[in-house]
This record gives sequence, structure tokens and C-alpha cells, in this order.
Amino acid sequence: MDARRLPARHGVLWLLAGFSLFRRHPPLMTALTFGYLLTVIVANLIPQVGPFLLPLVLPTLTVVLANGCRAIERGQVFAGDTLWTGISAQRSGLARLGGMHLVGSSLLVLGGVALGEPINISDGIDPEEAMALAGDLAVILLLASPMLMAFWFAPLLTAWNGIGAGKSLFFSFIASWRNWRAFTMYGLVLILTGAVLPGLILLVAGMISPALLAVLSIALRMMLIFVLAPTMVASVYLSYRDVFEAPLTTDE
Repeated sequence: MDARRLPARHGVLWLLAGFSLFRRHPPLMTALTFGYLLTVIVANLIPQVGPFLLPLVLPTLTVVLANGCRAIERGQVFAGDTLWTGISAQRSGLARLGGMHLVGSSLLVLGGVALGEPINISDGIDPEEAMALAGDLAVILLLASPMLMAFWFAPLLTAWNGIGAGKSLFFSFIASWRNWRAFTMYGLVLILTGAVLPGLILLVAGMISPALLAVLSIALRMMLIFVLAPTMVASVYLSYRDVFEAPLTTDE
């Protein structure tokens, strides 16, 4: 597979194009996103089995979301099998990806447990505990990055390109590594729009008026759930298209 090497600005373009795709069909993008979130919640609620079931089905869920995004982008009329394109033909490959995802997730959980005892923050934490917590989170993020890179494109490479599970993980990791600048920008913009700016807005609102803080808190939560989440869902598909199919432009 030939993966394009893209400049850092494409990390921003993925989110801008994702928002543009969301605006084309807000109800459908919202339905896709909430269907995914509901599946995740329900799976996690299943006693004992849920945490093991979810990693197994995540690759297939990723393909379902991408099929929906691609149909919206192309202006296709949704038929009964629109969301399942490539899934039936590549059922075994996606199942193998799910199994590999389960193994990787389990190893990450074990790595997180091995970092140390959990810190109780109910009564606040002192600076030393805060530094320890930040260090643990940084290590977990470092450990999770290779797995995230390997699985970012893998489900679509398997479902749409017919590539085996192992090779799709390899090609996804290489493509993500080649585009580390774009992914770094993508992550920074997400942190800025999803955490830093809302936090600053709420901080200023709290200094002005408690009532204003309450209103803005609800409004920002709604924005993150109903706008940013569907935009992120669309951006996953668009990053695949940008790297493996056709370049994005600012007027997407």
C-alpha cells in the first residue's frame, strides 16, 4: 500500500473537512455517532463479558461509521446494506483484528496496573501526587501510541482494500508514522478545542457569574457531544481517504 506523506496542516484539514461533512447531514452523522457510543456503553454494561467483547467489535464498528461517512460524502441514498459494505466479505479479517485489539488492550491495562497504586483524588492531591499521576498518564499514552497507530487505518484497509489483518496493522502503523506531523497537529487541535478553550471559557464565566457558568457549562457539553464527536468520527474516514485515496482540499 502506498501511503502519502502529508504536511502538518492536514491534521487541521481532517477536522475542518469532518465538520463540513457533519454539516452536510447533521441528523445522520449524529445518529451514526450516537449509535457507536450507545454500542460502547451497552457493551461495557454487560457483566464480565463486556470489557472483552468491546475490543472484538471495535474494528467492525469503525468500518460501519466509515461506510456511513463515505455515503454522506458521495451523496448516496442509504440502502439496507450501505453501512455493511466490505464487512461480510472481510468478516474473518475483521475478526482477527478484533482479537488482536483485545490482546493489545489487555496488555495496556496490565501495563497501567503495573505503574502503581491508584491515587485517591476525592480529597484533592498534593503536588507530588499530581506529578506522579501526570507521569503515569504520560507513560500510558506512550505505551498506547503504537497500538493507536496500528489500528487507526487497519479496519478500513482490511474491509475496503482486502488486506489481511497482520498486514493492515503494519501498513497502518507505517502510514501513521509517515504522517506523524499531521497526527500531532490533529491531536493538538483536538486538545485545544475539546479541553483548553472550553476550560478557559468556563474559568472566565465563573469569575463573572455563577449563573453564566452554569449556562455555558451545559452549552459547551452539548457542543462537544453533538458537534465535536461527529466531527471526530468523520475525521477518521477523511484521514484514511487523504492518506490512501485522494488528497483533501480546504473546500471539502
